[in-house]
This record gives sequence, structure tokens and C-alpha cells, in this order.
Amino acid sequence: MNSRNGHACVKGADGVRTDMPLDIDPGVFEPSPEPEIPPGIDVEAEIRRLKRERNAVILAHYYQAPEIQDMADFVGDSLDLSRKAAATDADVIAFCGVRFMAEVAKILSPTKTVVLPDERAGCSLEISCPPDEFAAFRRAHPDHLAITYINCSAAVKAESDIIVTSSNAEHIIRQIPEEQPILFAPDRHLGAFLSRRTGRDMLLWPGVCIVHERFSAREIAKLKAHHPDAPVAAHPECPDAVLALADHVGSTSSILQFATAHPARTIIVATEPHIIHQMRKRCPDKTFIGAPGADGNCNCNMCPFMAMNSLEKLYVALRDLRPRIAVDEKTRLRALRPLERMLEMSPKTVGAGDLSMIGERVAATGGR
Repeated sequence: MNSRNGHACVKGADGVRTDMPLDIDPGVFEPSPEPEIPPGIDVEAEIRRLKRERNAVILAHYYQAPEIQDMADFVGDSLDLSRKAAATDADVIAFCGVRFMAEVAKILSPTKTVVLPDERAGCSLEISCPPDEFAAFRRAHPDHLAITYINCSAAVKAESDIIVTSSNAEHIIRQIPEEQPILFAPDRHLGAFLSRRTGRDMLLWPGVCIVHERFSAREIAKLKAHHPDAPVAAHPECPDAVLALADHVGSTSSILQFATAHPARTIIVATEPHIIHQMRKRCPDKTFIGAPGADGNCNCNMCPFMAMNSLEKLYVALRDLRPRIAVDEKTRLRALRPLERMLEMSPKTVGAGDLSMIGERVAATGGR
């Protein structure tokens, strides 16, 4: 089924899923066991000591628990954090996020040691797009340019033409000639949003983020009725019905900027609720309400993968330099190319300051 007038659709191919099953193997949600910490250890003090001794930088995504965000050197979205890591003189990057984010840091900073506090911290979008199935999908559509959302594995990035983030995807897609067919993976909601925004027909991989998929338009409408003056800020990984209720749709950084700058005293936030920690720090006089799920409860919209990390696991990761992220050199170089294309095609206002630093670093090191 083809898309028309900017409405995207999902096509299948042999060996490729035509829908994203939400009945993911429950085993992937099992975190690694919490480490045994000797009695009397001040975990936060030990993290600070090890950070100095290892010449490490601690990065935390907005979706991490508040105590991890407060321990980090930088808090932000995955690409901005990797840019900051590449621009530092740190020898070790402790990435408090999920695996694909840590892989991006390793791709951009191959000489650094990159550790992820919980090696099981994955992502439903990454799981939804296995590299072999994505490669088969590409072979089935050889005339399509593969524009791939950064929320995927290094192996899928290596099969892609251009990597994008939710903040720069529209700008990049508008640079592609209209006659060039586009394949977008792995998030179908983000792809559909971009198709509407750009008017481009795109072939969509059928993945979803299990966090944003659970937001309920009906429950948000009920919440709006109780708070009629509260604008809704939503991430484009949300379903269309949720985005239709939003006053602002954007990346995590964009949502944070909107929520803190908007004059409203109450803001409804339709993304993973741990970002509200940063909003409250910036605007303690405002009220930020996490959008509910289908049962009217916010808890189901907390990312189970982001929750796998803990201060105790961060301490052990810095102490033992494990779990360590590894990307084989062939895959790294192939994945670096679409990341470089993204950096070249991104607007200068995205990650201003950091963008040029990464470009200079890649050029100066020959990609290393």
C-alpha cells in the first residue's frame, strides 16, 4: 500500500515484520542484578573519586533517574551527550542511558573506553529492527535512500545512508530530492509525523517506542479538561492521536525548552517523565504533569530500559571499567559514514557549538 499526500504507510518484504509486536520477550526487561556493595561505602563519594582517577566523564540522558542526572557531568539527549563526550579530554565515558546511545559515543570516540552501567539496557526500537531483517528490507527496496533514526543498533546504522535525530530529521529530509524514494526506520510514528510535516511519501519500518506508544489521547483529553490552560508538549514518537492534542511536538531537548519558556504555569508532558526533573530544576515555580497512559496512570510510561541503571551500577562500572561497549572497526567505520552525513546536513542551530566540534574532530582524526 503506497502513501499519498504526505501520509506514510508500512510495507513488508520477505523476512521482514509488517507490524511491531508489543509482546516483546519479557526477559529483555530484566535488569542485571544490583551489585553487592561493601558496607560503609559512600557510593556517591566513590563515584566522584573514581571519576577523577579514571579521567572519566559521566553522561546521563534526560530519562535517567534524578539521582543519576544529578551525579552526571552532562545531561541531555543521546547525540548531544556524545558530542560533549567527543569534545572532552576524558579517557572514559560512563554513559547512563541505553546501549545504542553508548554505541554512538564509541563510534564517535573510538579511542575512549565507554561503559554502560547495565549491559541489558536496550531499547524497544532497537529490538524492533534486527540488522538482518533491516538488511533484507533494504535489499527489497534498492532504489530507496535509507534514513534511519538514531535509536537503532550500530549494525543497523552501518546499513543506513543517513542517521537522523528527532530534532534534525525534518531539516535533513527536506534536503533530499523529491524524486528520491525514502525508507525510514525504525519508528513508524516519527516517520508518519515527518511524512506529514514534509509532504514526502516514505516507506516506514514498523517499529515503536513502547514508552510513547502507551500514551493515551483519551486520558490526555481528560487531563486537558481539568487543566484547560495547560499546553501539551509531546515527543514525535507518540501516536498520531496524541500528537493531534499537542501544542508542541519536538525532541526531548525541544520539549524541555518549550516547557521552561512557555508562560503557562502548568505544562502537560507527553514523554518519559524523568525529564520533568530538569524542568523542575529550571522552573521550580511551575507545575509539570506527566501525561497518563491508557489506564490513567503515568507509571507505565517510565522506560524500563532506562530504569535498569543505578548509582550502584555506575560505581561498579567506573571501578571495573565494565560492562564495556565494543563496536568492531568494520561496523564502526560503516556506521560513522551516515553519522557524518547527518552532521554535514544538520542545521547549525541544532547542537550549536557542539556540532562544529564533532565535525572538526572527525575530520582531524580521519574518523577515529
